[in-house]
Amino acid sequence: MAITVITFDLDNTLWDVEPVLLKAEQVQQQWLLQHRPGAAEAFDHEALFEFKKSVWKRHPQLSHHVSQMRIQMLYELQLAAGYSEEEALSGAQQAFDIFLQERRKVVLYEEALGVLQRLANHYTLGALTNGNADIYRTDAAEYFDFAFLAEDIGASKPHPDMFHAALKQTGVEPGNIIHVGDDPDHDVRGARDVGMRTIWVNTQRKAWPGGQPADREVVNLGELPDAIDSINASA
Repeated sequence: MAITVITFDLDNTLWDVEPVLLKAEQVQQQWLLQHRPGAAEAFDHEALFEFKKSVWKRHPQLSHHVSQMRIQMLYELQLAAGYSEEEALSGAQQAFDIFLQERRKVVLYEEALGVLQRLANHYTLGALTNGNADIYRTDAAEYFDFAFLAEDIGASKPHPDMFHAALKQTGVEPGNIIHVGDDPDHDVRGARDVGMRTIWVNTQRKAWPGGQPADREVVNLGELPDAIDSINASA
C-alpha cells in the first residue's frame, strides 16, 4: 500500500524541547517573582513538583489539556500564597502567556527544514502532538497541511483518537500513513495499533525498550527520506 501521508510528532522529533521548556519555565518564574511575590518562593523544586502532582490528581479532566492544566496549577499556586481569586486567575493567565510565548521559540534540528521541504513535494504532511507547540509558528509552517494538538482532540497519544483525526483529515487508509516520532509508546505503538506504518526517531541512540519495534529507525532526520523510501519499496 503506497504511502501518501507522513505525520510527525513535534517535541524531540523535529526539535530538542528540553532547552525551550527550561527557558520558558525560567521566564515564568521570573514573572511570578516580580508580579506575584510569595507564590513561587514558597516551594523548592521537590515541593513544587509534589504540588503540581496534587493539581493533576484533582483535575483528571485536564489530563489531555496541557495548557489548561498549567493555568490551573498557576492559579492554585497563587491562591495558596494568599492572593484573591481574581488576582490568581489574572496572574495565572498572564504567567501562562509569558510561558507559552517562550515555549514556542523552538529551534528545529539542523536538517529538519531541508528534509521537510523534500518530503512536502511528494507527501501530505501533518503534525500530531501531545504538547502545546504550534508548528505554524515555526519556520516549517509552510510544509504542513494539518496539525492536531491533544488538547484539541481531547485525547493524547497513544490514544487512537489522535491518529484517527489524521485519518479523517486525509481520507486515506491507515496503511497509507507513516507516523514519525521519538516516543516508543506514544508514537510507535500508538500509530501501529491503528494500522499505520512507523519510524522511530532515536536521536539519543537508546536501546529499544521492548515489544514490537518500529518499521524503521533513524538517528537523525537526514535519514528519514531513505527510511520512507524503504517502507514504500516493501509495501
